[in-house]
Amino acid sequence: MTTSDLKWTARLAQLTAYLSARGRVMGGLAQGLMSTTAALIAYLPTKPLGLQEGFWGSITAIAVVQAELGATQTSARDQFAGATIGGLISALILTVAGVQSLFAYGVGVTSSMLVCWLLNRASAARLAGSTSTIILLVPHKGPVATMMFSRIAEVGWGVAVGIAVVWIVNRVEKTVRARLGGAD
Repeated sequence: MTTSDLKWTARLAQLTAYLSARGRVMGGLAQGLMSTTAALIAYLPTKPLGLQEGFWGSITAIAVVQAELGATQTSARDQFAGATIGGLISALILTVAGVQSLFAYGVGVTSSMLVCWLLNRASAARLAGSTSTIILLVPHKGPVATMMFSRIAEVGWGVAVGIAVVWIVNRVEKTVRARLGGAD
């Protein structure tokens, strides 16, 4: 075994000791159920709402759902800010360029990330880059503005659903703990 292997093995042992097998199963099951619930709720109404690619709402809901409401809200803020910044900048670049190209793509990703940093939202930069990638590389039908607004709406919907699911789960947990005598 190399030194790197020993460090990795020691770290794995520490993580295993930190949470029991039952704790890992329960935590993973809770995270999975919350994420699945949010993803389904985010996806089901997208077609009736006229959103073109509702799976983005599901992906966003899964990305933002965390056990703690505060962490979920922070992740949601970053998701929405990144989608909005990346969407606006990429739509502008695509409108000016007139066609999708690798040059426009490079300018879009770089500009989107730069704007996030300039707006003190560095944690949203990766999401802005991802949104730029979708808008500037994935072929779409229809006007650029429709594509951009659809993407922002899908992400916004996923963010809202993710926050709502975590809020409800947190309220239920708090109520159950209070009734069982273990209130915070």
